[in-house]
Amino acid sequence: MEGFKEYYKKSWSERLEILKKQEILSQEDIDRLKSQAIDVSLGETQIENFITQYLLPEGLALNYVINGKEYLIPMVTEEPSVIAASSHGAGIVKKSGGFKASVKQRLMLGQVIVEKIEDVDKFEDDILKNEDELLEIANQAHPSIVRRGGGARWIRVRKLDKSIVSIDLAVDVQEAMGANMLNTMLEAIAATIREKYEQDVVMSILSNYATECLATAICDIPVASLTKNGMSGEKIAEKIAQASYIAQIDPYRATTHNKGIMNGIDGVVIASGNDWRAIEAGAHAYAAKDGNYRGLSTWKVIGDTLHGEITLPLPLGSVGGSIGIVPLVKVNHKLLEIENAIELEKVVASVGLGQNLAALYALVTEGIQKGHMRLQLKSLVSSIGATEEEIPLVVSELEKLNKRDMSTAKEILDNLRNEGK
Repeated sequence: MEGFKEYYKKSWSERLEILKKQEILSQEDIDRLKSQAIDVSLGETQIENFITQYLLPEGLALNYVINGKEYLIPMVTEEPSVIAASSHGAGIVKKSGGFKASVKQRLMLGQVIVEKIEDVDKFEDDILKNEDELLEIANQAHPSIVRRGGGARWIRVRKLDKSIVSIDLAVDVQEAMGANMLNTMLEAIAATIREKYEQDVVMSILSNYATECLATAICDIPVASLTKNGMSGEKIAEKIAQASYIAQIDPYRATTHNKGIMNGIDGVVIASGNDWRAIEAGAHAYAAKDGNYRGLSTWKVIGDTLHGEITLPLPLGSVGGSIGIVPLVKVNHKLLEIENAIELEKVVASVGLGQNLAALYALVTEGIQKGHMRLQLKSLVSSIGATEEEIPLVVSELEKLNKRDMSTAKEILDNLRNEGK
């Protein structure tokens, strides 16, 4: 494609001008890109070939009480009903005392992959005998984290093949997400493996499967409080537990079950400036930890109580990366009122469980569409050019007609405007 050589070296305005000259975008399109670029210098700092900021809506999920503290939860999501559902699920739990959440430890993992090993058992013994030396090499590569109380904690060796092993390094990264820190340490160990052990290193890289950084959230809800629309709380609790069980035995259901959980988790992770792709990857890997893909949460009826629980890897940070440079992320941390990364992990796990409760509660009672559809209708009507005043009028007519298609929405809007002439 012509005109894009060394595009990254161009200024922001030059990049936009190229898109116009190549007749890829119209002047109207360029003006739209400019109007959305609210902080060009920040965009240039964050990514390559920056052209604009892609804006997503942010809202607050309410009613979250976690370990006795009530939170305002900023969530970034474009999907209708996610925040409303999250607040609803949290509200149910709030009446029963709220969520209890815990994080046993917070270590990040990285790998040095070594290949073409003639005697894997001997190599493993050598590495483990020299664990202290390798940990010191890792710490020397990033001494600042040691001064802050963190650093490399342990090493293990896993056999991946008859001639391939993974040297796993566990690091306490304190408040950071820790990717750059961990990779620096791993590369230092890799250099030693090459020089001292004369072995071939395939790669050295962090793992997003953070099994040493697990967060758990639980809640207990009296089944009587779940009564809705003439259906007893006992019946609803039984159906929620059954839906949970199905997500443990059927990967098709488990996938959608977990997607609903990640609706809430991703929203908070993005708002907090963390890497939602890493959290997604780790969560889904953990869902298949025993060889079968299962739901991340479980719900069981115990006596007259519905007990919910979720555990998943949540290697989140409260400093570093986007957290330090994006002004809105700093605002969101103020909204959350968290003291450290561990507290953030507890909050996010609780949001996942609250989101899941709301989805299952809707599914086993009135169905998922009733509350979801009105917000989707608002999006549909907005997409055809209705004004803020026209949207509720068109939505109301669509609901009366039990129609949800764009052509009907356009017809209603046209009629409404013709009546106003």
